[in-house]
Amino acid sequence: MILKKPQSGKIRRIIVVSEVYYPDEQGTAYYITGLAEGLAEHYQLTVFCGYPAVTARGRKVLARETINGVRVERSHGTTFNKDKLLLRLINLGSLSLFIFFKLLISVRKDDIVIVVNGPHPLPYLARLVCFFHNTRCILRIDDVYPEVFIATGIIPEKSIIARCIRYINTVLFRGMDRVVVLGRDMKALAEKATKNGANHIEIIHNWGDVDTVLPKDKAINPLLAQLGLKDRFVISCAGNMGRVQAIETMFGAINRIKNNADIHFVFVGSGSKRPWMEREIRTKKLLNVTLVDQRPRSDQINFLNACDLALASLIRGMAGAGVPSRMYNVMAAGKPLIAIAEEESELSRVVREEQIGWVVEPDNPEKLANVILEAYMKKEVLHNMGKRARIAAEQKYSRGKIIQDYRGLLQSLDC
Repeated sequence: MILKKPQSGKIRRIIVVSEVYYPDEQGTAYYITGLAEGLAEHYQLTVFCGYPAVTARGRKVLARETINGVRVERSHGTTFNKDKLLLRLINLGSLSLFIFFKLLISVRKDDIVIVVNGPHPLPYLARLVCFFHNTRCILRIDDVYPEVFIATGIIPEKSIIARCIRYINTVLFRGMDRVVVLGRDMKALAEKATKNGANHIEIIHNWGDVDTVLPKDKAINPLLAQLGLKDRFVISCAGNMGRVQAIETMFGAINRIKNNADIHFVFVGSGSKRPWMEREIRTKKLLNVTLVDQRPRSDQINFLNACDLALASLIRGMAGAGVPSRMYNVMAAGKPLIAIAEEESELSRVVREEQIGWVVEPDNPEKLANVILEAYMKKEVLHNMGKRARIAAEQKYSRGKIIQDYRGLLQSLDC
């Protein structure tokens, strides 16, 4: 059964529903915070979310407060060990229920609800609340499930769990007034899920911090000076080193060119694959790799400029299931990019269309090694790619443009 959509009317308030929010700084929290604060300049805005659970886990915050014009309402869930999948799902389920009950008594007919998807039932519960109150609802998709679970090997593609998730997603997507996705590959996947709902699926990208992340001369980079790498050809990968990143492909290439003492790899960040990376460095004696702990976003201008060439990746099966938003800040820093991703992914398309680097399919470390050696010999080409990357970031992927895209979306519902 598909829930009947509410009638449009004047917007009273925007309500954003998200598992994570400021002061957490990881990807989704950062972008939802920026989105909410940007829209708060034009609308009354309230966020319903959980307490800090990622980068700011344990930090004391108020249950209710106003931050940069946004009213924030936080809810507690259970706090079992989040590193165990079942316990994490229980945490997410309990948090979703507490937020659901708050929404039931808070949402009004003229509101518009924007709910962020994830491995939790929040989108389904938020849609149910909107049905009860005859309220318009927008789904923002950051990652597509069950595809993420399938790509990372958590569940088989043809399992009952995967089929069930796909079925309820079809009902959910069709019942939304709008579905926002982060790329063309993701839109194709969402259209496939709805089977007939292409008209209400819209692409609105994440943004690069073009005002704070600026191109800087590598010769004066403090991180490279600290590491003693200013005179090397440096390739960097910054961000989460988790399940969906093609770290194994990168290390296969690193091992193939480890005898070139002038090429060095710097990884900045943390994640579930970090212990594996440390073991590879030890067992294969990879002296051409340096691991740097996660840095705060306020230091992006330094660690994103600490290279000649950047890497961004997704494992096979992730095309359409996610878009690595770090790409946009790499572009803001004016760095050329090697996309390790499937050809049809948004990441690969942007790199090709903007002519800012190379595309290498996952699981092909030999080709990646050859591309790196090619880039090493083409310093002037890299410089021009970097300039094009910065121009594209300013013109297509600035925060101001993305907020304007969301305003246009909201105005289309305010009939």
